[in-house]
Amino acid sequence: MNLITKQCFSIITIASIIIGKTFLLSSCQNSQSNSTDEIKSKSVDSSSASAKNEMFPSDVIPFMDQFKVLLGDGSKSSKLVGFKNDDFFYTAKEGGKDYIVYKAPNSGVTSKNSSNTRSELHQKKYWKAMEGGNLTGTLKVQHVSTSGDARVAASYSVVVGQIHGADGHENEPIKIFYKKYPGHEKGSVFWNYEINTAGESNSGRWDYSYAVWGDDMANIGSSPNEYPAEPKDGIKLGEEWSYEINVYEGIMTVNFSSEGHESKTFTKNLIKSEYTEKSHIPDQTKKLFVPMGQDGVERPEGFAGEDMYFKQGSYNQTNGKDPSKNMVWCTGAEVYGGDIQKQYANGDYAEVWFSKATVGPGKP
Repeated sequence: MNLITKQCFSIITIASIIIGKTFLLSSCQNSQSNSTDEIKSKSVDSSSASAKNEMFPSDVIPFMDQFKVLLGDGSKSSKLVGFKNDDFFYTAKEGGKDYIVYKAPNSGVTSKNSSNTRSELHQKKYWKAMEGGNLTGTLKVQHVSTSGDARVAASYSVVVGQIHGADGHENEPIKIFYKKYPGHEKGSVFWNYEINTAGESNSGRWDYSYAVWGDDMANIGSSPNEYPAEPKDGIKLGEEWSYEINVYEGIMTVNFSSEGHESKTFTKNLIKSEYTEKSHIPDQTKKLFVPMGQDGVERPEGFAGEDMYFKQGSYNQTNGKDPSKNMVWCTGAEVYGGDIQKQYANGDYAEVWFSKATVGPGKP
C-alpha cells in the first residue's frame, strides 16, 4: 500500500470512528430524552389517578342524584354527583369509616323563610302524606355552637333531618334536633312536630317537642348563662346514632337507635289533627310559644293533600338575632359580623357527620 493509499485509509477509519461515536452519543441522548418523557408521562398519570381517587359525598352515600343542596354561604347546587365544597360539604374518614361532613356557621346566607344557616340536602321529589316516603340516617354530631342564650330553646342545637311542607304555609311535620349546653358532656336528641296552622295566617304556629334521649326542647336555662342539669341518658358529641322517618298512608313512624341506649319509636297521624281547638294546646306549648302570641290551632286534616319533601344535613338553629324578638328562635349568639372563618375558629358553628343514609318510598 503506497503512502497516499495509507493516508486515505486512515482518514476513512477516523471518520468512521467519529461518525460511530456521534451516532452513539445521539442514541444515548435520544434514549435519555425518551426516558425523561416517560417519567413526565407517569407523573401526569399519577396526578390524574390522584384526582380520580378524590372522595366526594356522593361516593359515601350514593343517593345524591335525588337531592340538591343549600350551603352556609347561600350557594346552591342541584348536581351533587362528584360535587363537594371544602367549607360546608365534604368527606372525612375516621376509624376506617367514611363520612359526609355538613358544616354550617351561626351566621351566613339563609333561605328566604328562615333565620338560620344550613348546609342541608333538599329532596327533589315531592310527595303527599297518603303517598308516603322514607328517610334514614346514621350520624354523629361533632359540634354545636358554643355561644347562645340558655333561656332560648333553640340555642346550642342543630336539626339533622326533617320533612318540610311545599304547599300552604310550608310547615314542618318533623324536625330532628340534637342540642348540647356548654360544659355538658351529653346532649339531648328530640324531635318537633309543627302544627299546620288553620286559616290564612301562619303567625300562630307552634311546635310540640318529643324527647328521645335526654330532654325535650322546653328544658331551658334560667338566665343567659345558667344551664339546666345535664341529661343522664343523653348522647355525647361524636357518639353515633340513627333515625328512620317513615310515612305510609298518612301515618308517620319515627324510629331512633344507638348502641348503649334504649331504642325509641314514635307514631303521629299527619292527616287527622289533635290540635283543632284552643283547649287542645299542650302545657309545653303554653310555656314556650303562647307567651309570644303563638297560640294557633291546626286545620282538622293536618298535612293531608299537601306536597312534602325530606331534608338532611346540618341546619344550625343557633343565630345572632336578638332574643328579645323571639325567646324560642332568636339565640343571640356570636357571629363576628358574618365572617364564616372567624365563626369556625371560635366554635360558633354546627357540624354533623353522616356515614349512612337512604331515601325511598314509604313502607307498610
